[in-house]
Amino acid sequence: MSQDRPPGGPPASETLQELVAAARKAGADAADALLISSASLSVQRRLGQIEHLERAEGFDLGLRVFVGQRQAIVSSSDPSARGFAALAERAVAMARAVPEDSFAGLPEAPDGLVAVDLDLADATEPSAEDLIARAAAAEAAALAIPGVTNSEGAEAGFSRYTVALAGTHGFAGAYLRTSHSLSATALAGQGTGMERDYDYATAVHLADLEDAAAIGRRAGERAVARLNPRRPRTARLPVVYDPRVAGSLLGHLAGAINGAAVARGTSFLKDRLGQRVLPAGLTVFDDPTRRRGLRSRPFDGEGMKGERRAIVEDGVLTTWILDWRSARQLGMASTGHASRGTSGPPSPAPSNLWLAPGSVTPAALMADIREGLYVTELIGMGVNGVTGDYSRGAAGFMIRDGALAEPVSEITIAGNLVQMLLALTPADDLRFRRGTDAPTLRIEGLTLAGG
Repeated sequence: MSQDRPPGGPPASETLQELVAAARKAGADAADALLISSASLSVQRRLGQIEHLERAEGFDLGLRVFVGQRQAIVSSSDPSARGFAALAERAVAMARAVPEDSFAGLPEAPDGLVAVDLDLADATEPSAEDLIARAAAAEAAALAIPGVTNSEGAEAGFSRYTVALAGTHGFAGAYLRTSHSLSATALAGQGTGMERDYDYATAVHLADLEDAAAIGRRAGERAVARLNPRRPRTARLPVVYDPRVAGSLLGHLAGAINGAAVARGTSFLKDRLGQRVLPAGLTVFDDPTRRRGLRSRPFDGEGMKGERRAIVEDGVLTTWILDWRSARQLGMASTGHASRGTSGPPSPAPSNLWLAPGSVTPAALMADIREGLYVTELIGMGVNGVTGDYSRGAAGFMIRDGALAEPVSEITIAGNLVQMLLALTPADDLRFRRGTDAPTLRIEGLTLAGG
Protein backbone atom coordinates (compact mmCIF):
# COMPACT_ATOMS: atom_id res chain seq x y z
CA MET A 1 0.00 0.00 0.00
CA SER A 2 1.30 3.36 -0.94
CA GLN A 3 1.71 5.91 1.81
CA ASP A 4 2.02 9.30 0.15
CA ARG A 5 3.50 12.17 2.08
CA PRO A 6 1.42 15.16 3.17
CA PRO A 7 2.55 18.38 1.52
CA GLY A 8 6.03 19.09 2.86
CA GLY A 9 5.70 16.53 5.61
CA PRO A 10 6.44 12.95 6.71
CA PRO A 11 4.58 9.87 5.42
CA ALA A 12 0.86 9.80 6.17
CA SER A 13 1.03 6.97 8.72
CA GLU A 14 3.76 8.75 10.68
CA THR A 15 1.75 11.98 10.70
CA LEU A 16 -1.30 10.21 12.13
CA GLN A 17 0.68 8.34 14.76
CA GLU A 18 2.00 11.67 16.03
CA LEU A 19 -1.51 13.11 16.11
CA VAL A 20 -3.08 10.25 18.11
CA ALA A 21 -0.11 10.33 20.48
CA ALA A 22 -0.82 14.03 21.05
CA ALA A 23 -4.44 13.15 21.80
CA ARG A 24 -3.45 10.63 24.45
CA LYS A 25 -1.07 13.15 25.98
CA ALA A 26 -3.90 15.72 26.11
CA GLY A 27 -6.06 13.34 28.13
CA ALA A 28 -7.98 11.24 25.62
CA ASP A 29 -8.71 7.68 26.64
CA ALA A 30 -8.73 6.65 22.97
CA ALA A 31 -8.44 8.36 19.61
CA ASP A 32 -8.19 7.82 15.88
CA ALA A 33 -7.16 10.11 13.07
CA LEU A 34 -7.96 10.24 9.38
CA LEU A 35 -5.89 11.90 6.66
CA ILE A 36 -7.10 12.63 3.12
CA SER A 37 -4.68 14.19 0.67
CA SER A 38 -5.78 14.85 -2.91
CA ALA A 39 -4.80 16.37 -6.23
CA SER A 40 -7.10 16.82 -9.21
CA LEU A 41 -7.16 18.27 -12.70
CA SER A 42 -10.35 19.01 -14.65
CA VAL A 43 -11.29 20.74 -17.87
CA GLN A 44 -14.64 21.81 -19.29
CA ARG A 45 -14.93 22.56 -22.99
CA ARG A 46 -17.97 23.93 -24.85
CA LEU A 47 -18.36 24.67 -28.57
CA GLY A 48 -14.65 24.56 -29.18
CA GLN A 49 -13.70 26.82 -26.27
CA ILE A 50 -12.19 25.96 -22.90
CA GLU A 51 -14.59 27.29 -20.28
CA HIS A 52 -12.94 25.92 -17.19
CA LEU A 53 -9.50 24.51 -16.41
CA GLU A 54 -8.65 23.81 -12.80
CA ARG A 55 -5.95 22.06 -10.83
CA ALA A 56 -6.61 21.63 -7.13
CA GLU A 57 -4.76 20.13 -4.22
CA GLY A 58 -6.18 19.42 -0.80
CA PHE A 59 -5.06 18.17 2.57
CA ASP A 60 -7.37 17.42 5.50
CA LEU A 61 -6.84 15.86 8.92
CA GLY A 62 -9.60 14.70 11.22
CA LEU A 63 -9.03 13.76 14.85
CA ARG A 64 -11.66 11.83 16.85
CA VAL A 65 -11.12 11.55 20.62
CA PHE A 66 -12.93 9.71 23.38
CA VAL A 67 -13.04 10.71 27.02
CA GLY A 68 -14.91 7.88 28.65
CA GLN A 69 -17.94 7.56 26.39
CA ARG A 70 -17.88 11.16 25.33
CA GLN A 71 -16.75 11.82 21.76
CA ALA A 72 -15.57 14.88 19.83
CA ILE A 73 -14.10 15.48 16.39
CA VAL A 74 -11.92 18.31 15.12
CA SER A 75 -10.38 18.83 11.70
CA SER A 76 -7.50 20.79 10.25
CA SER A 77 -5.89 21.51 6.89
CA ASP A 78 -2.46 22.13 8.44
CA PRO A 79 -0.04 19.23 7.88
CA SER A 80 2.50 20.57 10.35
CA ALA A 81 2.94 18.62 13.60
CA ARG A 82 3.57 21.92 15.39
CA GLY A 83 -0.17 22.42 15.81
CA PHE A 84 -1.04 18.87 16.87
CA ALA A 85 -0.89 19.56 20.61
CA ALA A 86 -3.32 22.47 20.39
CA LEU A 87 -5.63 20.50 18.08
CA ALA A 88 -5.68 17.57 20.48
CA GLU A 89 -6.29 19.76 23.51
CA ARG A 90 -9.25 21.42 21.76
CA ALA A 91 -10.73 18.05 20.86
CA VAL A 92 -10.41 16.71 24.42
CA ALA A 93 -11.97 19.88 25.86
CA MET A 94 -14.91 19.50 23.46
CA ALA A 95 -15.35 15.83 24.40
CA ARG A 96 -15.52 16.66 28.09
CA ALA A 97 -18.36 19.10 27.39
CA VAL A 98 -20.70 16.82 25.42
CA PRO A 99 -23.17 14.17 26.66
CA GLU A 100 -22.14 10.52 26.87
CA ASP A 101 -22.86 8.21 23.94
CA SER A 102 -23.00 4.61 25.15
CA PHE A 103 -22.59 3.24 21.61
CA ALA A 104 -19.58 5.33 20.53
CA GLY A 105 -16.08 3.95 20.53
CA LEU A 106 -13.28 2.50 18.47
CA PRO A 107 -13.57 -1.02 17.04
CA GLU A 108 -13.40 -3.62 19.77
CA ALA A 109 -11.18 -5.91 17.69
CA PRO A 110 -9.68 -4.11 14.71
CA ASP A 111 -8.87 -6.23 11.71
CA GLY A 112 -5.26 -6.82 10.85
CA LEU A 113 -4.43 -5.60 7.37
CA VAL A 114 -3.98 -8.36 4.83
CA ALA A 115 -1.89 -7.54 1.77
CA VAL A 116 -4.31 -7.53 -1.17
CA ASP A 117 -3.79 -5.93 -4.56
CA LEU A 118 -6.96 -4.02 -5.43
CA ASP A 119 -5.17 -2.17 -8.27
CA LEU A 120 -6.62 1.20 -7.23
CA ALA A 121 -3.82 3.47 -8.45
CA ASP A 122 -3.16 4.25 -12.11
CA ALA A 123 0.40 5.32 -12.84
CA THR A 124 -0.88 7.24 -15.89
CA GLU A 125 -1.55 10.87 -15.01
CA PRO A 126 -3.01 12.87 -17.91
CA SER A 127 -1.87 16.35 -18.82
CA ALA A 128 -4.25 19.25 -19.34
CA GLU A 129 -3.80 18.74 -23.10
CA ASP A 130 -4.87 15.09 -22.74
CA LEU A 131 -8.06 16.09 -20.93
CA ILE A 132 -8.83 18.84 -23.44
CA ALA A 133 -8.48 16.38 -26.30
CA ARG A 134 -10.72 13.88 -24.52
CA ALA A 135 -13.44 16.46 -23.90
CA ALA A 136 -13.15 17.75 -27.47
CA ALA A 137 -13.65 14.27 -28.92
CA ALA A 138 -16.73 13.67 -26.79
CA GLU A 139 -18.33 17.00 -27.69
CA ALA A 140 -17.52 16.66 -31.38
CA ALA A 141 -19.17 13.24 -31.47
CA ALA A 142 -22.30 14.62 -29.79
CA LEU A 143 -22.55 17.59 -32.19
CA ALA A 144 -22.16 15.26 -35.18
CA ILE A 145 -25.45 13.48 -34.41
CA PRO A 146 -28.21 14.71 -36.79
CA GLY A 147 -30.74 16.74 -34.81
CA VAL A 148 -28.29 17.96 -32.16
CA THR A 149 -28.39 21.75 -32.27
CA ASN A 150 -26.25 22.81 -29.32
CA SER A 151 -24.03 21.59 -26.53
CA GLU A 152 -23.73 22.16 -22.82
CA GLY A 153 -20.16 20.98 -23.18
CA ALA A 154 -17.99 18.08 -22.20
CA GLU A 155 -15.88 17.68 -19.09
CA ALA A 156 -12.85 15.48 -18.45
CA GLY A 157 -11.10 15.01 -15.14
CA PHE A 158 -8.50 13.11 -13.17
CA SER A 159 -7.93 12.82 -9.43
CA ARG A 160 -5.44 11.07 -7.19
CA TYR A 161 -5.77 10.85 -3.44
CA THR A 162 -4.33 9.19 -0.38
CA VAL A 163 -6.42 7.91 2.53
CA ALA A 164 -4.71 7.04 5.81
CA LEU A 165 -6.12 5.99 9.17
CA ALA A 166 -4.51 5.28 12.53
CA GLY A 167 -5.80 4.80 16.07
CA THR A 168 -4.80 4.07 19.61
CA HIS A 169 -6.36 0.60 19.25
CA GLY A 170 -3.39 -0.45 17.13
CA PHE A 171 -4.66 0.01 13.61
CA ALA A 172 -2.61 1.88 10.99
CA GLY A 173 -3.09 1.77 7.22
CA ALA A 174 -3.01 3.86 4.08
CA TYR A 175 -3.86 3.49 0.42
CA LEU A 176 -3.71 5.46 -2.81
CA ARG A 177 -6.43 5.58 -5.47
CA THR A 178 -7.07 7.37 -8.75
CA SER A 179 -10.10 8.29 -10.86
CA HIS A 180 -10.56 9.24 -14.50
CA SER A 181 -13.89 10.75 -15.63
CA LEU A 182 -15.54 12.03 -18.78
CA SER A 183 -19.01 13.41 -19.52
CA ALA A 184 -20.90 15.12 -22.35
CA THR A 185 -24.28 16.89 -22.50
CA ALA A 186 -26.09 17.59 -25.78
CA LEU A 187 -29.13 19.65 -26.77
CA ALA A 188 -31.50 18.84 -29.61
CA GLY A 189 -34.33 20.80 -31.23
CA GLN A 190 -35.11 24.50 -31.18
CA GLY A 191 -36.66 27.07 -28.84
CA THR A 192 -39.09 25.74 -26.24
CA GLY A 193 -38.98 22.33 -27.89
CA MET A 194 -35.36 21.71 -27.00
CA GLU A 195 -34.39 18.56 -25.13
CA ARG A 196 -31.16 17.68 -23.35
CA ASP A 197 -29.48 14.46 -22.38
CA TYR A 198 -26.07 13.27 -21.29
CA ASP A 199 -23.69 10.39 -20.84
CA TYR A 200 -20.69 9.90 -18.58
CA ALA A 201 -18.10 7.39 -17.50
CA THR A 202 -15.76 6.99 -14.54
CA ALA A 203 -12.93 4.51 -14.07
CA VAL A 204 -10.03 3.89 -11.69
CA HIS A 205 -7.67 3.25 -14.62
CA LEU A 206 -7.59 5.13 -17.90
CA ALA A 207 -7.48 1.82 -19.76
CA ASP A 208 -10.99 1.07 -18.43
CA LEU A 209 -12.50 4.46 -19.35
CA GLU A 210 -14.99 4.30 -22.20
CA ASP A 211 -14.10 5.83 -25.54
CA ALA A 212 -14.76 9.58 -25.63
CA ALA A 213 -16.52 9.48 -29.00
CA ALA A 214 -18.87 6.73 -27.80
CA ILE A 215 -19.85 8.81 -24.77
CA GLY A 216 -20.51 11.84 -26.95
CA ARG A 217 -22.53 9.86 -29.50
CA ARG A 218 -24.79 8.41 -26.82
CA ALA A 219 -25.40 11.84 -25.32
CA GLY A 220 -26.39 13.19 -28.74
CA GLU A 221 -28.56 10.22 -29.67
CA ARG A 222 -30.39 10.33 -26.35
CA ALA A 223 -31.11 14.04 -26.70
CA VAL A 224 -32.54 13.60 -30.22
CA ALA A 225 -34.64 10.62 -29.16
CA ARG A 226 -36.36 12.79 -26.52
CA LEU A 227 -37.71 15.36 -29.01
CA ASN A 228 -41.47 16.02 -29.10
CA PRO A 229 -42.37 14.18 -25.89
CA ARG A 230 -45.96 13.47 -24.98
CA ARG A 231 -47.74 13.19 -21.66
CA PRO A 232 -49.50 9.84 -21.53
CA ARG A 233 -52.75 9.05 -19.79
CA THR A 234 -52.75 7.86 -16.19
CA ALA A 235 -52.53 4.07 -16.03
CA ARG A 236 -51.27 1.11 -14.05
CA LEU A 237 -48.69 -0.75 -16.11
CA PRO A 238 -45.29 -2.48 -16.22
CA VAL A 239 -42.30 -0.15 -15.86
CA VAL A 240 -38.83 -0.93 -17.19
CA TYR A 241 -35.86 0.96 -15.71
CA ASP A 242 -32.86 1.72 -17.92
CA PRO A 243 -29.57 0.69 -16.22
CA ARG A 244 -28.57 4.28 -15.55
CA VAL A 245 -31.64 4.70 -13.29
CA ALA A 246 -32.10 1.07 -12.20
CA GLY A 247 -29.32 1.49 -9.66
CA SER A 248 -31.48 3.98 -7.78
CA LEU A 249 -33.77 1.13 -6.71
CA LEU A 250 -30.74 -0.66 -5.31
CA GLY A 251 -29.84 2.58 -3.54
CA HIS A 252 -33.25 2.64 -1.86
CA LEU A 253 -32.71 -0.96 -0.73
CA ALA A 254 -29.28 -0.03 0.68
CA GLY A 255 -30.80 2.91 2.55
CA ALA A 256 -33.44 0.66 4.08
CA ILE A 257 -30.88 -1.86 5.40
CA ASN A 258 -28.51 0.82 6.67
CA GLY A 259 -27.82 0.00 10.30
CA ALA A 260 -28.29 3.58 11.48
CA ALA A 261 -31.81 3.71 9.99
CA VAL A 262 -32.67 0.26 11.34
CA ALA A 263 -31.46 1.21 14.83
CA ARG A 264 -33.62 4.36 14.74
CA GLY A 265 -36.60 2.36 13.52
CA THR A 266 -36.92 4.57 10.44
CA SER A 267 -36.62 1.86 7.76
CA PHE A 268 -39.41 0.11 5.90
CA LEU A 269 -37.34 -3.08 6.09
CA LYS A 270 -36.48 -2.86 9.80
CA ASP A 271 -38.27 -6.13 10.60
CA ARG A 272 -37.25 -8.06 7.47
CA LEU A 273 -33.83 -9.51 8.34
CA GLY A 274 -33.85 -13.17 7.30
CA GLN A 275 -36.99 -12.65 5.22
CA ARG A 276 -37.66 -12.39 1.50
CA VAL A 277 -37.24 -8.87 0.10
CA LEU A 278 -36.56 -9.75 -3.57
CA PRO A 279 -37.90 -12.53 -5.78
CA ALA A 280 -36.38 -15.98 -5.33
CA GLY A 281 -33.16 -16.44 -7.27
CA LEU A 282 -32.01 -12.81 -7.04
CA THR A 283 -28.80 -11.84 -5.24
CA VAL A 284 -27.35 -8.46 -4.26
CA PHE A 285 -23.61 -8.30 -3.65
CA ASP A 286 -21.45 -5.78 -1.81
CA ASP A 287 -17.71 -6.10 -2.29
CA PRO A 288 -15.11 -3.54 -1.16
CA THR A 289 -12.36 -5.83 -2.47
CA ARG A 290 -13.31 -5.88 -6.17
CA ARG A 291 -10.24 -5.06 -8.28
CA ARG A 292 -10.40 -1.58 -9.80
CA GLY A 293 -13.83 -1.06 -8.23
CA LEU A 294 -15.05 2.53 -8.01
CA ARG A 295 -15.66 2.11 -4.26
CA SER A 296 -13.03 -0.50 -3.45
CA ARG A 297 -10.80 -0.06 -0.40
CA PRO A 298 -8.51 -2.21 1.73
CA PHE A 299 -10.21 -1.00 4.94
CA ASP A 300 -13.22 1.05 5.96
CA GLY A 301 -13.47 4.27 7.99
CA GLU A 302 -12.83 2.39 11.23
CA GLY A 303 -10.04 0.12 9.99
CA MET A 304 -12.16 -2.95 9.24
CA LYS A 305 -11.05 -4.72 6.09
CA GLY A 306 -14.49 -5.72 4.81
CA GLU A 307 -15.28 -8.64 2.53
CA ARG A 308 -17.53 -9.67 -0.34
CA ARG A 309 -21.03 -10.31 0.99
CA ALA A 310 -24.33 -11.44 -0.46
CA ILE A 311 -26.46 -8.74 1.15
CA VAL A 312 -29.51 -10.45 -0.33
CA GLU A 313 -29.18 -14.12 -1.27
CA ASP A 314 -31.85 -16.01 -3.23
CA GLY A 315 -34.16 -13.09 -2.46
CA VAL A 316 -33.61 -13.26 1.32
CA LEU A 317 -32.10 -10.35 3.29
CA THR A 318 -29.01 -11.73 5.06
CA THR A 319 -27.48 -8.74 6.86
CA TRP A 320 -27.67 -5.08 7.72
CA ILE A 321 -25.00 -2.60 6.56
CA LEU A 322 -23.19 -1.74 9.80
CA ASP A 323 -20.46 0.38 11.27
CA TRP A 324 -19.47 -0.19 14.90
CA ARG A 325 -21.88 2.33 16.44
CA SER A 326 -24.98 0.99 14.67
CA ALA A 327 -23.76 -2.57 15.31
CA ARG A 328 -23.60 -1.94 19.06
CA GLN A 329 -27.10 -0.45 18.99
CA LEU A 330 -28.39 -3.62 17.36
CA GLY A 331 -26.34 -6.05 19.46
CA MET A 332 -24.27 -7.13 16.45
CA ALA A 333 -20.78 -6.65 14.99
CA SER A 334 -19.62 -4.27 12.28
CA THR A 335 -19.82 -5.54 8.71
CA GLY A 336 -16.91 -3.30 7.68
CA HIS A 337 -19.10 -0.60 6.12
CA ALA A 338 -18.00 2.51 8.04
CA SER A 339 -17.72 5.58 5.85
CA ARG A 340 -16.39 8.92 7.06
CA GLY A 341 -14.82 12.23 6.26
CA THR A 342 -12.40 14.25 8.34
CA SER A 343 -15.04 16.41 10.05
CA GLY A 344 -17.66 13.86 11.11
CA PRO A 345 -18.03 10.46 12.78
CA PRO A 346 -18.27 7.22 10.83
CA SER A 347 -21.63 6.09 9.49
CA PRO A 348 -22.60 2.93 7.59
CA ALA A 349 -22.58 2.97 3.79
CA PRO A 350 -22.22 0.34 1.05
CA SER A 351 -19.12 -0.11 -1.10
CA ASN A 352 -19.36 -1.66 -4.58
CA LEU A 353 -23.01 -2.71 -4.60
CA TRP A 354 -24.73 -4.56 -7.43
CA LEU A 355 -27.66 -6.75 -8.33
CA ALA A 356 -26.62 -9.92 -10.11
CA PRO A 357 -27.88 -10.02 -13.71
CA GLY A 358 -30.76 -12.13 -14.93
CA SER A 359 -30.82 -14.52 -17.86
CA VAL A 360 -32.81 -12.61 -20.51
CA THR A 361 -31.89 -9.70 -22.77
CA PRO A 362 -33.53 -6.30 -22.28
CA ALA A 363 -35.48 -6.87 -25.51
CA ALA A 364 -36.81 -10.20 -24.23
CA LEU A 365 -37.58 -8.62 -20.85
CA MET A 366 -40.16 -6.30 -22.41
CA ALA A 367 -41.21 -8.39 -25.42
CA ASP A 368 -44.60 -9.29 -23.93
CA ILE A 369 -45.50 -5.77 -22.75
CA ARG A 370 -48.48 -4.50 -24.76
CA GLU A 371 -48.28 -1.10 -23.08
CA GLY A 372 -45.68 -0.01 -20.58
CA LEU A 373 -43.15 2.64 -19.64
CA TYR A 374 -39.37 2.66 -20.18
CA VAL A 375 -37.74 5.09 -17.72
CA THR A 376 -34.48 6.85 -18.60
CA GLU A 377 -34.59 9.74 -16.12
CA LEU A 378 -35.86 10.18 -12.57
CA ILE A 379 -36.53 13.52 -10.91
CA GLY A 380 -36.88 14.39 -7.22
CA MET A 381 -36.54 12.24 -4.15
CA GLY A 382 -40.14 11.35 -3.32
CA VAL A 383 -39.37 8.26 -1.24
CA ASN A 384 -40.58 7.74 2.31
CA GLY A 385 -37.89 5.72 4.07
CA VAL A 386 -40.24 4.71 6.90
CA THR A 387 -43.16 3.38 4.85
CA GLY A 388 -41.46 2.66 1.52
CA ASP A 389 -43.96 4.83 -0.38
CA TYR A 390 -42.41 5.78 -3.72
CA SER A 391 -43.36 8.68 -6.01
CA ARG A 392 -40.87 10.21 -8.44
CA GLY A 393 -40.99 12.40 -11.49
CA ALA A 394 -39.83 10.60 -14.60
CA ALA A 395 -39.17 10.78 -18.33
CA GLY A 396 -38.54 8.11 -20.93
CA PHE A 397 -40.47 6.26 -23.61
CA MET A 398 -43.68 4.35 -23.89
CA ILE A 399 -43.41 0.65 -24.64
CA ARG A 400 -45.93 -0.58 -27.21
CA ASP A 401 -46.13 -4.20 -28.30
CA GLY A 402 -42.73 -4.94 -26.82
CA ALA A 403 -40.79 -2.08 -28.45
CA LEU A 404 -39.85 1.47 -27.50
CA ALA A 405 -42.28 4.03 -28.90
CA GLU A 406 -42.87 7.76 -28.40
CA PRO A 407 -40.93 9.80 -25.79
CA VAL A 408 -42.82 10.93 -22.69
CA SER A 409 -42.12 13.50 -19.97
CA GLU A 410 -43.79 15.38 -17.11
CA ILE A 411 -45.02 12.15 -15.56
CA THR A 412 -44.87 10.56 -12.13
CA ILE A 413 -44.44 6.89 -11.26
CA ALA A 414 -45.68 5.65 -7.90
CA GLY A 415 -45.81 2.50 -5.83
CA ASN A 416 -44.45 1.06 -2.60
CA LEU A 417 -40.88 -0.20 -2.43
CA VAL A 418 -41.76 -3.30 -0.44
CA GLN A 419 -43.98 -4.54 -3.28
CA MET A 420 -41.76 -3.06 -5.99
CA LEU A 421 -38.67 -4.95 -4.83
CA LEU A 422 -40.64 -8.19 -4.66
CA ALA A 423 -41.92 -7.66 -8.21
CA LEU A 424 -38.73 -6.88 -10.11
CA THR A 425 -37.09 -8.91 -12.86
CA PRO A 426 -33.51 -8.19 -14.04
CA ALA A 427 -32.13 -8.44 -17.57
CA ASP A 428 -28.65 -9.76 -18.40
CA ASP A 429 -26.95 -6.41 -19.19
CA LEU A 430 -25.20 -5.57 -15.93
CA ARG A 431 -22.20 -3.23 -16.33
CA PHE A 432 -20.07 -1.77 -13.55
CA ARG A 433 -20.20 1.98 -14.19
CA ARG A 434 -21.37 3.78 -11.06
CA GLY A 435 -20.44 1.98 -7.83
CA THR A 436 -24.10 1.04 -7.29
CA ASP A 437 -25.09 -0.92 -10.38
CA ALA A 438 -28.05 -2.87 -11.66
CA PRO A 439 -29.05 -4.24 -15.05
CA THR A 440 -32.23 -3.22 -16.84
CA LEU A 441 -35.10 -3.92 -14.43
CA ARG A 442 -38.78 -4.60 -14.98
CA ILE A 443 -41.37 -3.98 -12.25
CA GLU A 444 -45.00 -4.93 -12.60
CA GLY A 445 -47.99 -2.82 -11.69
CA LEU A 446 -46.70 0.69 -10.99
CA THR A 447 -48.96 3.69 -11.33
CA LEU A 448 -48.08 6.17 -14.07
CA ALA A 449 -49.65 9.58 -13.40
CA GLY A 450 -49.81 11.56 -16.64
CA GLY A 451 -52.31 13.78 -18.41
